[in-house]
Amino acid sequence: METGEGSGVSSGPGGPDGPGPRAGCASFNQDSTSLAVGMQTGYKLFSLTAVETLDCVHESESPEVYIVERLFSSSLVVVVSVSTPRRMDIYHFKKGTEICSHSYPEHVLSVKLNRQRLVVCLDESIYIHNIKDMKLLKTLLSTPSNPSGLCALSINHSNSYLAYPGSATVGEIVVYDANNLNTVTMIPAHDSPLAALAFNASATRLASASERGTVIRVFSVPEGLRLFEFRRGMKRYVSISSLSFSPDGLFLCASSNTETVHIFKLEQLGPSGGDEASSWTAYVGKMLLAASSYLPAQVSGMMSQDRAFATVHLGASAQRNICSLAIIQKLPRLLVATADGQLLIYNVDPLEGGECTAAHTHRLFGAGGDQGEGSEAEGSEVTGPEQACPSYAATAALPASGPVTATLTGYSEDGGAKRGEVIPEHELAAGPVCLDDENEFPPINWCRDGTGGGPARRC
Repeated sequence: METGEGSGVSSGPGGPDGPGPRAGCASFNQDSTSLAVGMQTGYKLFSLTAVETLDCVHESESPEVYIVERLFSSSLVVVVSVSTPRRMDIYHFKKGTEICSHSYPEHVLSVKLNRQRLVVCLDESIYIHNIKDMKLLKTLLSTPSNPSGLCALSINHSNSYLAYPGSATVGEIVVYDANNLNTVTMIPAHDSPLAALAFNASATRLASASERGTVIRVFSVPEGLRLFEFRRGMKRYVSISSLSFSPDGLFLCASSNTETVHIFKLEQLGPSGGDEASSWTAYVGKMLLAASSYLPAQVSGMMSQDRAFATVHLGASAQRNICSLAIIQKLPRLLVATADGQLLIYNVDPLEGGECTAAHTHRLFGAGGDQGEGSEAEGSEVTGPEQACPSYAATAALPASGPVTATLTGYSEDGGAKRGEVIPEHELAAGPVCLDDENEFPPINWCRDGTGGGPARRC
């Protein structure tokens, strides 16, 4: 299994003329409260609310899954399998019912979700659906060849931005407004083709990396201005498999096919209010930024780059993995899902950085179980983070001892609300959604052709 917002990486589904998709994938959901894992024999959904225990909230026997994406912590899950690589199936997994299926003219390479839109990426086209009724709103045809299905969709439903490669030869990024269905900007991000993209939670920043994998850049959205540039290494090119912002957007992690995961700190160089604006670090940073405008490009570029704030050295290299920054039990954690089926959890010091300490290792499938004191508990009741969650950086001041029990708000972690309960905190399209109401996502026995032309046909 190879492991990109939800970030996730599948096992390399090929295009229509390529070798074809292979089973196996892993993806974090949009707010990193859940992990979905696809396998030869089916898929599993895990809740990420505790360090020592990993709760499997759902397991399906759908065979040869190579894409599985969950909408936040709801009961809506999207699945694409090797046997039908041109078809996307959407399920209400708690009820075990199919919501609908859509077919496309080529292999589905990736699927991205937020509360307004569902985006399906093919090699040379992108389909944008209204997630409430799965109506096809827009088809972006003749996009540059994108065999990995690279794209990112912001989780902020009021600013539903989509980012995808604008070129197959250089690292151009197209930022598209998926709500208003128009192109926002084109960002010349890198000299070589893109390898990874990620929005922060507020959809105000976009991180990118190229196939060279040496430089990671962060741009403002929607303006497309370069804000930060981080160098993860100069000795060798690497394949960056995932980028992920912390919930408060102050940190950015990057994983690759090497043994090191890097965490960068996005410190403001200009006035931002509060103590930070008057700090010595911010003052010096501002002076360096001003001086860089008078220096040659090679020199000024180096001055805007920075080494990693924190790192993790994994036990093995040469395998793809995905990473995410999350707050679990009120403390900052780095989550790494590896290609060999492990979930590694690390503690992060948001003040000092440095080498992160290992907290726990969980086995996602196969023999061996957890490596540590925790154990996998099927179907147990789960708790989640508080609604008023502290910032990623501020969690350093919180005590680290003892588990924290909190009430989950919004979608329930067991896959749906209690019968008849309406959840206004998280909404799909317009209006509150009752997840157990058949009228919200009724089963649909018709397939719509992904081209958008012609009548619907029975599956």
